[in-house]
Amino acid sequence: MLQSARTFLGTEVDNSPLVLFRMIFGFLAAAESFGAIATGWVHKTFIEPEFTFTVIGFEWLQPLEGDGMIYYFAIMGVAALGIMIGLFYRASTFIFLGMWTMVYMMQKTHYNNHYYLLVLLSVAMLLLPAHKSRSLDSHFGFTVPANTCARACHYFFIIQILIVYVYASIHKVHLDWLEARPISIWFNYKSSYPIIGPLLQESWFQYAIAWGGVIYDGSIFFLLLHPKTRKLGFILSIFFNLFNSAVFQIGIFPYLMIGLTAFFFPPETIRSIFFKKKLKVYPTRKKLSNTWTYLLAAYFLVQILLPLRHHLFEGNVGFTEEGHRLSWRMMLRSKSSTVKFYVEDKKTGERQRLLLTKYLSRDQRSALGGQPDMIWQLAQRIKKENEKLGKDVAVYVSAKVSLNGHPKKPLIDENVDIAAVPWESLAHSDWILTDETYD
Repeated sequence: MLQSARTFLGTEVDNSPLVLFRMIFGFLAAAESFGAIATGWVHKTFIEPEFTFTVIGFEWLQPLEGDGMIYYFAIMGVAALGIMIGLFYRASTFIFLGMWTMVYMMQKTHYNNHYYLLVLLSVAMLLLPAHKSRSLDSHFGFTVPANTCARACHYFFIIQILIVYVYASIHKVHLDWLEARPISIWFNYKSSYPIIGPLLQESWFQYAIAWGGVIYDGSIFFLLLHPKTRKLGFILSIFFNLFNSAVFQIGIFPYLMIGLTAFFFPPETIRSIFFKKKLKVYPTRKKLSNTWTYLLAAYFLVQILLPLRHHLFEGNVGFTEEGHRLSWRMMLRSKSSTVKFYVEDKKTGERQRLLLTKYLSRDQRSALGGQPDMIWQLAQRIKKENEKLGKDVAVYVSAKVSLNGHPKKPLIDENVDIAAVPWESLAHSDWILTDETYD
């Protein structure tokens, strides 16, 4: 069976879907980069704050000073355009991948699943021969032109979509989501939307969106996979993603998911619609190499296991956030919180409440209360700043969180010096309280 799978994936087929997606991916990556500058997102996220909350362990990875991050995103946008037109493709993709990965690791205040997906897709685009056709590289002879690629190039994206959607659906089979709790909270803030604003306030519509999300995420892959339901799946994909774009304003993610549907259609169909050139490509049977077989198997094994790691921790992942990221837990929770930091001088015993506006931007303060890792990072920063002044301090935190409209519950043990405890990546931190403790 393994040998048959290797032959199936290694067979050379028409590369039109890969070429088309290169153009879509490059365009959307450029739109994300330049759009972040135009909308002020770069200024709000990287220039306004005194520092950013990075992936733990990468606190040294801070934004460039002044307007440096604006130029940074502009360079990313130019590299993305290079991907789109296939000019110096490998170099352009490498630059975008490296710079975007650093952006992803540099801040958590505005964490979004599509930022992570963009990293994964950028890695794939770097490795795959998406520039062999319809590119300036092939036109100018910078690469050997080709109209085929291994079938694995297409199935990489198909399997990636399967993982994203299946986990998104499974995670939504949760009482809060099925009762439309987070949906109702978000929609209540959108009553002023033109045309659809009043509709978003209707409880039946909120339930329809919640249950529809479970059904869509759980079925769209299979609708697109089967030839008889593919057109229906494509229409649903367009409608669902455009609705999300209009209502939730989540950047390029919806359009990226629409673009990925190209891999479900026969390559000849993609070529005839978008490239207007008939080219009969006879599949050439080849076997996927051992190296690529093991690499792909390892990659997708990691992708399957990562979203399950929250089972290693105690409590509701939506409340504690332990194991939430990198797991396709999309739009499952709405949080409100109150958080207070207290700094105690260990020598004198004097305790003072810290003014968070001194350290954090408005968006950072909004995100902080429900994120234990960010609370821990701020505590470490406060301790180090006081050490520079010759003071040895303890940092205590009072954080109360309401998850999806439920009554507020304590998130942090107020008796623990957060600045003195190590961060646990693969085990539950006892100072993070679970909501079950208070049921």
